[in-house]
Amino acid sequence: MTTLIKLEILRTLRNRRYLFFTVLYPALMYFFFVSAYGNGMPGGVSAKSYFMVSMATFGAVGAVLTGSAQRISLERKSGWVRQLRLTALPGRAYAVAKICSCAATTLPAIVVVFALGAAEGVRLEAGQWLGLVAAIWLGSFVFAALGVALGYAAEPSAVQPIVMIVYMLMSAFGGTWFPVSGTLKSIARFNPVYLYNQLAAFIRPGVGFDTTAAAGTLGFLVVFVAAAGVLYRRDTRQA
Repeated sequence: MTTLIKLEILRTLRNRRYLFFTVLYPALMYFFFVSAYGNGMPGGVSAKSYFMVSMATFGAVGAVLTGSAQRISLERKSGWVRQLRLTALPGRAYAVAKICSCAATTLPAIVVVFALGAAEGVRLEAGQWLGLVAAIWLGSFVFAALGVALGYAAEPSAVQPIVMIVYMLMSAFGGTWFPVSGTLKSIARFNPVYLYNQLAAFIRPGVGFDTTAAAGTLGFLVVFVAAAGVLYRRDTRQA
């Protein structure tokens, strides 16, 4: 399984489309939003630190959703998944390898945006930087699991639009493009992207780590992993 994870990571990092949409695109969007908002964020929150987090999560979610869902769907169609089932590799190991390899590829997107934030003047203590990277990276496993589930649920011709719709809707109502408040905030509590962004709230002055968001994120991880398992077994029966 370790070999499969290494191969998946290398294949992803060599993909120019991945490098643009999950590393360069969030970085460009970071500069756009910082310029658009300036320092006029509600509640006295710094636009530079807010969008540093939201663009890092945007890139991370995009990396794991598109990477896992589309690839699994194509590998199912080509017969590669069926061939792997004939090897000594356990069926569950394939899904676990996909989740782990996709989550590993989120690190470039996170680190690049954080480096830009630091260059723009975001100042955090060393422990906060490390905690922020850990929170965002570990949270990406939730969406890697969702990507695996979508990859088994949809056919190759349909998986890309499905992933983009899910990706954009969750981002739009999860605080990625703008801070959510009022009624929208009440609804956003059921959005995994909103909870994902809230994991970084501890970097704001006077705010501690959001244990409710962490519990909610963990709950979504359990649901998505369970869904991926059910859909994998269904695909096995149909093979």
